[in-house]
Amino acid sequence: MLGYILKRLLALVITLFLIISICFFVIRIIPGAVAGEGALPEIRVALEKRYHLDLPLWDQYMVFLRNFVTFDFGESISLYARTPVFNVISGKIPLTLQLNLFSLLFTIPVGMILGIISVLKKNSALDHTISLLVIFFISVPSFIFGAVLQYVFAFKLQLFPILLNLESRWSFKTFWSMILPILALSFYGIATIARYLRAELFEALNSEYMLLSKAKGLSQAQSTARHAIRNSFIPLCNVIVPMFTNLLGGSLVVENIFGIPGLGSLIPRSITVADYYLTIATLFFYTIIGLISMLLVDLSYSLVDPRIRMGGGKVRE
Repeated sequence: MLGYILKRLLALVITLFLIISICFFVIRIIPGAVAGEGALPEIRVALEKRYHLDLPLWDQYMVFLRNFVTFDFGESISLYARTPVFNVISGKIPLTLQLNLFSLLFTIPVGMILGIISVLKKNSALDHTISLLVIFFISVPSFIFGAVLQYVFAFKLQLFPILLNLESRWSFKTFWSMILPILALSFYGIATIARYLRAELFEALNSEYMLLSKAKGLSQAQSTARHAIRNSFIPLCNVIVPMFTNLLGGSLVVENIFGIPGLGSLIPRSITVADYYLTIATLFFYTIIGLISMLLVDLSYSLVDPRIRMGGGKVRE
């Protein structure tokens, strides 16, 4: 198990290096002026010299790698002039993490409950209703939900604030103002979990070990809770663990709709004004979250089902 984890960590580092390197070259070839279109030539020259942008592209890459391995992400060039990129991102991470963690805490139990109800009430009116909602939630992007929820419940009905309340990050007002973006991010995940769990649980309920458990005297509810649901979790790990990364991707647009000053607004704004270091650092955050999620998916298999052994080890009889 330890050897397998070390191999995966090595693969994670190599993958991270390749992704960040590709991002560096792609971002640097995007047209854009560092000091803005109307800046004086001497100001542009001074900025390019300060941030090594006057060097050839390969030399810039070497400087970037030398700083990157020491976790020196540089300074923001234009959006937050001369502010260390790490300070900019660390100040915006809490809001983004709050939004996505709240979405996960709402998405997972609701999706599981709907999936279990759907399979237990198979072919009933309730099952058909849940299936229609699943199709609808999967088909509509999160930013469409965000815009509709904002228009109906915030603008028309005035039940929620239109934009995020930033009086206090931990107040009830702030949480109340985050409910609409949380819902907008949760619908797709709820539908995905419900669909997968319904399919896996239906197959598990008709398997031979369920018949055996009933023959031993277990009730339908006991057999479902002890055996069917647990075995259904194994393929469901492929959905639940990477869902955090998917929510981060969806929050890129949802944060802008609800005026949430998190990481979601950094990438488009930094690309627009050619703030290269800020763009790369933000992409690094999203990349490392995605790679860690993939590692957790593999490790979660052995936690859900002890019969699974990682790294090609033999299963003891």
